[in-house]
Amino acid sequence: MTDMLHSLHAGEEKRLHRFFHRRLKNRDDVADATQETFLRMLEASHATLIENPQAYLFQVARSVARVILIRQTREQAMFAPDDAGMEEPDEFPLPDRIVNARQCLLIMAKAIEALPTRCQQVFILSRLRGLSNGEIAAELGISRNMVEKHIIKALLHCRKVRAEIFF
Repeated sequence: MTDMLHSLHAGEEKRLHRFFHRRLKNRDDVADATQETFLRMLEASHATLIENPQAYLFQVARSVARVILIRQTREQAMFAPDDAGMEEPDEFPLPDRIVNARQCLLIMAKAIEALPTRCQQVFILSRLRGLSNGEIAAELGISRNMVEKHIIKALLHCRKVRAEIFF
C-alpha cells in the first residue's frame, strides 16, 4: 500500500499544490494542506481498499481544503479589527485620557501574563514581534495548528478582559 502512496505522491504532488493554491491562496496553507492530504491517504490506505487512488486523493484534498477555508473564515472574523474606541489620536491628549490608557495597558499586560507560558510566547511573537504563524512554529518547535490555537485562546482571553473593563 505504501508503494501506491509513494507513486501517487511522486505523480500528483504538483497537481495537488496547484489545486490547493487555487483555493487557499496562502503558500503556508498550501504546504500544510498537501501534507495533511497525504497523511490522511496514508491512514486510509491501512484501513480501506482504494480502487482509484487518484480520485480518492482529490476527494480527500477537497475535504482538507473545505476545513481550511472554514478555519480561515472564522479567523478573519475573529482577527478583524475592532473599531470601537479607535478615534483619531489627539496631539495633546487630556491627562485623564493618558491615565485611562495607561490603566488599560496595565490591565491587558496582566491579562497576557495570566495566560499559560506557551500561549504567552506565541501571542507575543505574533502580536508584538509580528512573526507569521509558520515562523513562530519553526522558532518554538510546534505545529502551525498549535500556534493558531494559542493565538485564538489569547485573543479570546484578551477580548473577555476588555469586555469586562469597558462594559
